[in-house]
Amino acid sequence: MHVFPGDFPAVGDEKVAGADVRVVTSGGRSVLAHSFVLESVSPVLENILDRPRKRGSSEKIIPILGVPCDAVVAFVRFLYSNECSEEEMEMYGIHLLVLSHVFLIPSLKRRCERGLAGRLTAENVVDVLQLARLCDAAYLRVKCLKVVAGDFNAVELTEGWKFVRKHDPWLELELLQFLEEAESRRKRRIRNRRDGKLYLELSEAMECLKHICTEGCTSVGPHDKGPRRDLGPCKHFSTCQGLQRLIRHFATCGRRVPGGCSHCKRMWQLLRLHSSTCDEPDSCKVPLCRQFKLKTETEKKGDDQRWKLLVRKVVSAKAMSCLSKRKREREEEMERAPWMVGLGDSRVKRSDLIIPSKGKIQ
Repeated sequence: MHVFPGDFPAVGDEKVAGADVRVVTSGGRSVLAHSFVLESVSPVLENILDRPRKRGSSEKIIPILGVPCDAVVAFVRFLYSNECSEEEMEMYGIHLLVLSHVFLIPSLKRRCERGLAGRLTAENVVDVLQLARLCDAAYLRVKCLKVVAGDFNAVELTEGWKFVRKHDPWLELELLQFLEEAESRRKRRIRNRRDGKLYLELSEAMECLKHICTEGCTSVGPHDKGPRRDLGPCKHFSTCQGLQRLIRHFATCGRRVPGGCSHCKRMWQLLRLHSSTCDEPDSCKVPLCRQFKLKTETEKKGDDQRWKLLVRKVVSAKAMSCLSKRKREREEEMERAPWMVGLGDSRVKRSDLIIPSKGKIQ
């Protein structure tokens, strides 16, 4: 027999064709249903319905007490249709979550978790969190913890939090630990973002240093070329201008020895960093590039783990910047000429198109 959602038995309806199960709710009310439907969606209901057969009884009754009758109706309707309206979720979401956990119905539990997660507030989050722990609702639990971490000042004023502090020390400890971990993650993200910006700036400085020593720029150039004041702004204008000022100072400073002048010390570090990242020291025009390479090999500077880590981070930042730039250029090219994709040959894909990279600004 095929049962459609429109054939769902209403509360108190005694004329449901083929109904052989009575779901008893609080207050003595009942909902009629079909055993084959209930058994197919819930192993717990299947076990309950199998007991009368073993005892030789034909009466099939499933008591679902302690929740509103309309919540039971919504629950049984979901078993038939696999659907739950927003209005039902608003009114009976907590009850449906409990029923889905008790009767082992994963699809309803997922629906309830997402429905309740979208209705979390500072006022109800602690209560919902306690329920999520009891019902083993991992997704909802994580959402509750994030709400608590996002607005803890409002949460700690609620009655739910006051109850937890008095009667549930384990949950209080869990919340406080999560808040501490969330703060640590926030600080770590800020630190990583700041470090990433620094490594990217160092990568830009290496590019500008090579540009200045190879092509020359507005006020500083290689020994065999004069400054090119006819050039427009560089790609990394502020970095390049600052590096030119540092080079001019380094060339005229009377305390050029490492450690004698903070500006010169920074220049020595930049030259050494360039040497550590340069792949062509024999043909490189950056001063002291080959000398630093030889000195590093002679003195085994590779044992300096912190310096090796810095070099790796700078190289990684440069690679990520190039990939990001290439992706951005490809997207811009696709926006300018979307008709190129798939034109004349349906096998052509965006990823198969080769887009020439933009040249450097001279």
